[in-house]
Amino acid sequence: MPQLDNAKELLSRSVKVINIGLKIFAESLKDQNVDVVQVDWTPPAEGDQEMIDLLDKLL
Repeated sequence: MPQLDNAKELLSRSVKVINIGLKIFAESLKDQNVDVVQVDWTPPAEGDQEMIDLLDKLL
């Protein structure tokens, strides 16, 4: 069964995670010895549509 073999191969590899969002998620993974990169990101203008529109015009 080729699909099962592919799944086994994938699950046997080490996990590397890029976390965008809650830092506690990345911390939990680090506690489990998972390679994690935390990306500090927030929505542009914190979701304020008027500010987003103004930023879009500038960029």
